Amino acid sequence: MATFIHPTALVSSKAELGDGVSVGPYCIVHDDVEIGPGTKLEAFVTVRDHVRIGQNCLLCEHVTLGQAPQDFGYKGELSWVKIGDGVTLRENVTVHLASGEGATTTVSDGCFIMEGVHIGHNVFVGPNCVIASKAGLAGYASIGKGAVLGGLCGIHQFVRIGDYCMIGGLSKVVKDVPPFLTADGHPAKIRGLNVIGLRRNGFSQQDRSLIKRVYKTLLRSGLMLKEAVEAVEKGYDLVPPVREILAFLKESKRGISPWPGKGEKRSFDD
Repeated sequence: MATFIHPTALVSSKAELGDGVSVGPYCIVHDDVEIGPGTKLEAFVTVRDHVRIGQNCLLCEHVTLGQAPQDFGYKGELSWVKIGDGVTLRENVTVHLASGEGATTTVSDGCFIMEGVHIGHNVFVGPNCVIASKAGLAGYASIGKGAVLGGLCGIHQFVRIGDYCMIGGLSKVVKDVPPFLTADGHPAKIRGLNVIGLRRNGFSQQDRSLIKRVYKTLLRSGLMLKEAVEAVEKGYDLVPPVREILAFLKESKRGISPWPGKGEKRSFDD
C-alpha cells in the first residue's frame, strides 16, 4: 500500500514512513521519526525528533509527540517517545520526551488515549489502557496494563497504578494504587475490587474471590502493612495474581492510597 502525504504537510526526507502511512493536512514530521505501516496522522499533527510510532495507529487532530519535557532538570540530552502498535491518540493529546540520557516515555500497544490527555516525561503506560479526556499524568508515573483512568483525573509524579485498576473521574491520585482495585476521590482512596474490569479481562470467579480475600487481609485486618504482607505470604497460595499484589506493595515508594475511614463509602464488607 502506498504512503500518502498531503500537499500541505511538512515531512522531513529523513523521516522513515512505513507502507500505507497517511499524513494529513498541515502535519509536521521532523527528521528523527519512524512511523510504522498503516498508521494515520490526521490534520495538524506534530511529530518531533526522537519519536517512534508503531503500526496501525491513529493520531487525531493537533496531537503533539516529542516536545521537550516540562522538567527543569532536562538539559537537551537524547531521549525518546515510543508509541506501540494499534494505539489511538485522540485530539490534542500530548506526549513529551523523557528526561535523562537514553530514557523513554512509553505508550504501549493497544492503548486508547482520549481527547486532551497529557502524558508527561518518563511516563510508562502499559498495554491496552484507556485514559479518558483531560487526564494528566505527571513525570515518571506508571500505569499498569488494562487500567482505566477517568476523565480529568490527575496522577502525581512517580505514582504507580497497578494492572486492571479503575480510577474515577476527577480523582487526585497522590499515592500508589495496587493491582485490580478501584480508586476515587480528592485525594483518591481505594474503594474496592475492580470486578467488572477483572471479568472483562478473563479473571475467573475463583481468581476474583481469592484477590478479594487477599485484600481483606491487607487492608482490613488491622495489621501494619508489612505484617499484613507477611500474613498473606504465609496464609495464601502464591498464585500469579497474589504474587503481583505482593510485589507491587513491596516496591512502593510513595506509599499506598488509603482505605476509606469509618462511615465512608467502601467495599470488601460482604
